[in-house]
Amino acid sequence: MVHDCCKQEDKQINHNDGVGKKELSIIFLIMGALLMGAIIVQAYNFTQINQTNVLLEKQASSLSIGGNSVSLSGNSQSSGAIDMSGWTDNEKMNYEMHGIIPARAQGSSTAQSAAPVTANFSEVLPKGVPIIYGVELGVSYDNVSVNNPQKADQTIATLSQFDKENSGKYIELSGDAQQRYIKIASQISCEYCCGAESIIFPDGKKACGCAHSYSMRGLAKYLLKNHPNDFTDEQILEELGKWKTLYFPGVLAQKAQVMKEKGVEFNYINLASNKYRGLEKGAPQGESMVGGC
Repeated sequence: MVHDCCKQEDKQINHNDGVGKKELSIIFLIMGALLMGAIIVQAYNFTQINQTNVLLEKQASSLSIGGNSVSLSGNSQSSGAIDMSGWTDNEKMNYEMHGIIPARAQGSSTAQSAAPVTANFSEVLPKGVPIIYGVELGVSYDNVSVNNPQKADQTIATLSQFDKENSGKYIELSGDAQQRYIKIASQISCEYCCGAESIIFPDGKKACGCAHSYSMRGLAKYLLKNHPNDFTDEQILEELGKWKTLYFPGVLAQKAQVMKEKGVEFNYINLASNKYRGLEKGAPQGESMVGGC
């Protein structure tokens, strides 16, 4: 027989157990909700971090593509992409071969302003093998220097043979090629050997008999006959200017310095053709000359 007090006590115990279980359930629900919230927050943060990393990688890739390094004429320059729109073919070739940027383009971008026009002779001196005809004729700019007169004379003779009637390789031009020849050769002289206005007379005949003039005329003829479409008139004149720079390194080094001081754009046409003839007058001049007059 169970007393009423015992029944009452059992009811109280059962009631307390029910309340305890309910509280535990609520606690577990709260903990589960907190855990779920923490997981959601972590997932959100992870997503944001990934998106940030992707953005940074894209920016880094863009910077990597935008930057480049050029090494021309032995000079390395780290720069951004060079915008050559509006450049002449001659300016593009001059940049690709020698790293020289036109003065008018110097301020158009950070990359260009970081590579100033230079008149340092050791930097502007032509180096290496000329494009196309260098391999064909076996000539190199490096072979013309005061340090090796014999090799310099051989190189000058190789270029001169196309303008010497008794060489067996003399080239006589006609028609359009002859007109181009007169236009090109009349723009350059050998003024440090003689006082002729140019290396030819207006009719295309020889106006100067020095070895330097023969080599410049010979090269012009060779290119006009064998590569009329590979070189523009400006590019041929540029090539003649490079060889003339090698023939008169002393005086043209000084002229390059004067050009720099006066803000004249550097290229081999400005340096060696008649365009700025006499610009260096009055300034101390080097006496070195390669090859004989």
